[in-house]
Amino acid sequence: MPNLRELENAMPVAPLKLIALPSAEKMGRRVNDYLVEFRRNIHNDKVKSDPAFHGYKESSYLVEAECPRFGTGEGKAVLHESIRGKDLFILVDVCNHSITYRMNGYANHMSPDDHYQDLKRVISACNGKAHRINVIMPFLYEGRQHKRNGRESLDCAYALEELRDMGVSNFITFDAHDPRVQNSTPLSGFDNFTSPYQFIRALLYGEEDLIVDKDHLLVISPDEGALDRAIYFATVLGVDTGMFYKRRDYSTIVNGKNPIVAHEFLGDNIDGKDIVIIDDMISSGGSMLDTARQLKKMNARRVYICCTFGLFTEGLEAFDRAYEQGCFDKVITTNLTYLPPEIFKRPYFLEADMSKFMASIIDFMNHDISLSNILATTDKIHQILDAYNDRRDFDMD
Repeated sequence: MPNLRELENAMPVAPLKLIALPSAEKMGRRVNDYLVEFRRNIHNDKVKSDPAFHGYKESSYLVEAECPRFGTGEGKAVLHESIRGKDLFILVDVCNHSITYRMNGYANHMSPDDHYQDLKRVISACNGKAHRINVIMPFLYEGRQHKRNGRESLDCAYALEELRDMGVSNFITFDAHDPRVQNSTPLSGFDNFTSPYQFIRALLYGEEDLIVDKDHLLVISPDEGALDRAIYFATVLGVDTGMFYKRRDYSTIVNGKNPIVAHEFLGDNIDGKDIVIIDDMISSGGSMLDTARQLKKMNARRVYICCTFGLFTEGLEAFDRAYEQGCFDKVITTNLTYLPPEIFKRPYFLEADMSKFMASIIDFMNHDISLSNILATTDKIHQILDAYNDRRDFDMD
């Protein structure tokens, strides 16, 4: 746990509570376990005697809550314990399509809109009694509809305004498609976290013979939107970077967007090098796999795909075929959103666990300590890189 001494000398804003909606139940349990562990290891004499630390060390911080549905599909939120005066964190995964509910006798899979409505129901059930409400939404709801082109809605900006008006003090998300959407609520807390340390940790753990230097490794951005991520990733690793740009057919619209005609590469020679492709999400995966194929044609040695959100909206068949054809070697995604159970059986998949990082964010926010302590991951990355290059054991936590 980073900066443990600073936490030991800080007072919590209010007693901590966590609501993990059914969409994020698995992640919520992991985060809760880490929070219990963190506070069990805190050495502060005031915890036992000072009333301000009431409820500080608990066996669980999870609040029992549910969102039942009526036969028509209408819903409500029910909290089974008091949250009066609590510093409440609500965790929701709007991309979890595996959850169903009955509507007029039919099974209906929950959409992002359904999850968002359940989030608002839980906030409404709090009835203004919580000391502070913080929403953790790893995949930003409607984050891809962040700007207006013509007569279009601005769904993401409106959602942030709506949550602010409902009393949400802080909004926590990860790798937002465009973090500038926070400008819609400039006086509210909005924290956007990235996961380069978790990617590097998972990659080093999954591969034993990587050589991390400019002669053997290159970081690639699959498009211009991911270039900032690739530059940071490459800079920390001490390697070069390159990018593809998407040449589109602007005379045609397919599924609401202009189709990609080709991917053009800008960068150094990749012959014989290991390649890390980094982006915020895998949706259908078509664009990412096209990039990987092109890199292999350019004689890349190995190709690793790192994405924060593995949505796999078209299933895993295309990835299975591409892996059999040797188009890529590993896919690394976080567990911030729902992952289909079958992906864990794939030989090419590696998971970057974000639960401890999320628990650290919650713990620091509950103490009102600067989050720059959590964001400063460069030193930690250098430490595990040095240990890996020296072929010593490195801390996977």
